[in-house]
Amino acid sequence: MHPTYLSDVNAVKDNRLKLILQYDGSAFHGWQIQPEERTVQGELEAALEQLTSTHRPVIGSGRTDRGVHATGQVAVASLPDTWQPEKLEKALSAVLPNDIWIKSVEPASPGFHPRYDAVSRTYLYRLGLSAEAWSPFHRNWCWPFAKPLETGLLESAAGMIVGEYSFKAFRKSGQPERGDRCTVHESLWEPWEDLGLTLRITADRFLHHMVRYLVGTMVDIAGGKRPLEDLPSLLKEPESDLRTSPPAPPTGLFLHHVTYPAPSSAPPSVPSPSSTNK
Repeated sequence: MHPTYLSDVNAVKDNRLKLILQYDGSAFHGWQIQPEERTVQGELEAALEQLTSTHRPVIGSGRTDRGVHATGQVAVASLPDTWQPEKLEKALSAVLPNDIWIKSVEPASPGFHPRYDAVSRTYLYRLGLSAEAWSPFHRNWCWPFAKPLETGLLESAAGMIVGEYSFKAFRKSGQPERGDRCTVHESLWEPWEDLGLTLRITADRFLHHMVRYLVGTMVDIAGGKRPLEDLPSLLKEPESDLRTSPPAPPTGLFLHHVTYPAPSSAPPSVPSPSSTNK
């Protein structure tokens, strides 16, 4: 159990419930509550207060930025025993705005923390390469690039970032306390229907704007604006004068999945007769 939540767990005897949710980030100033701005966390807490007549804090697995979407955000909240998962899922669906959808609700252990307990996260980035990507039914959920790219260079660039590296060059400045080393487990471009490509990237952690800087740099490489060799140089020599390309737009980015340790299924050990006689 995380020390910062000991007092909260001890003081509140409510059920902790785990929410899996999806949202269209187009009209949000990100996940985290901000004064005078519309955020996903703010809408969730307002909905829970409407249902329970009490302020109920919501903790999320990641703080998606303004304009970023989610198909697998994980959150947790504590509610009275009367709020069982099925009841809460139906009630939230009735009061939340249309750009947030609760996919599922399930019980969470008292010590569960959706952010700190995560072992990896998977993001998707949709890159629209066909003219149809500019359609109003697509352009808010992709980067409608619609220009020729060398897809072989995109694939090569994606493969180069798998492993543990310093991603200092691929982050927004101002967060030295978080460190800059990340381990990327998976990075590949996949077909996105007949509209373009989707980058699937999984890592133990992500830095602020990291995926968007990576995509922007990959696209410049595939468009012939910079050499492929720039990518490993940026990873191995982050203090050099070499800079990344501008970040890709937030419209194409989705928090897709958050992975947690598998629950232990091993039966409790039974002491041997000799050990019980000590």
